[in-house]
Amino acid sequence: MKKRFLIVVLCLACIASFAQTTKKKTPAKKPAGKTVKKPAPKTTTKQQVATAPAQQSSTKDTVKKVTEAPVVADVPPKHFDRPQDGYYKKTNIANGKVTPYATVRESDVVFAKRVWREIDLRDKKNQYLASPKARLIDALMDAVTAGELTAYDPLPTKDDPNGDSFGTPLTPAKALAKMADSTLVDHFDKKTGEKINSTMVAGEFNPDSVIKFRIKEDWIFDKQRSVFEPRIIGIAPMIKLKVPGVSSISFDYQSAFWIYFPAARQVLVTREAYNRNNDATDLSFDDVFLKREFSSYVVKVSNDKDESIKLYEQGIDRLYESERIQKAMMDWELNLWQY
Repeated sequence: MKKRFLIVVLCLACIASFAQTTKKKTPAKKPAGKTVKKPAPKTTTKQQVATAPAQQSSTKDTVKKVTEAPVVADVPPKHFDRPQDGYYKKTNIANGKVTPYATVRESDVVFAKRVWREIDLRDKKNQYLASPKARLIDALMDAVTAGELTAYDPLPTKDDPNGDSFGTPLTPAKALAKMADSTLVDHFDKKTGEKINSTMVAGEFNPDSVIKFRIKEDWIFDKQRSVFEPRIIGIAPMIKLKVPGVSSISFDYQSAFWIYFPAARQVLVTREAYNRNNDATDLSFDDVFLKREFSSYVVKVSNDKDESIKLYEQGIDRLYESERIQKAMMDWELNLWQY
């Protein structure tokens, strides 16, 4: 029994010694394809002090490069395609052509009367002619300044007592000077300081200052067509003179210059007039006069004394006389027909 116990103890001792010999430490295997980086040695304090200014200078250089970036000039591109202002392009007015009047022979004219009228833009019906979007005076002045229309001096002469027969043409500069407010400028001698002379200097033209137009027209009855119709001959913007030291109330409106209306139709037909009710009516300034879409009153009619209404009527009686003249012409046409 004791022998068996000893044999078991010796076997256990051999197994324990064998296990200790197999548990020797072996180096760990490195993974394939990977390298282990060694930590960099820490720099000393002197090295940190030496590299700090270099880092600061590099950051300053980067900030300087950002701040000193080239500034792009604010210049529009050469090839600029302007977007279309609206859902369709308006070309009817720009490409408009004048509708010619019917030919009238002298032998067919059985009645004719020359009438002068005034269009007041302060009238409610005429206010659209002075709209900032489309002014009648802007259309005329642009054409006169560009040389497309000729302005004629309204001063009376021997051959033109009324000054409205298109006898004296004006240059665009003189026509513009008549529309602008003039101021009296004194000139002094530089040495003595004494006044030498005075000249009138034209100021800047204000289109809102034109509130009246005068038109000259002929009312004709054509027996060939049996039509009694007006034909506008001339149109003139009206101004009120301003003289230093004198009240403008004492002056009446007068024509600045005259424009031959048949020639002006070529310009007015391509300029759109503003319509209060509809933006798609394609109403040109030529249509305004052709369709008589304005309100006016008569200031003169051809007579043996060649005098205007204001010479023999005053106040509200001028309007009564204007209505009487218009009614007389309409009655003349109605009296032609018998029923």
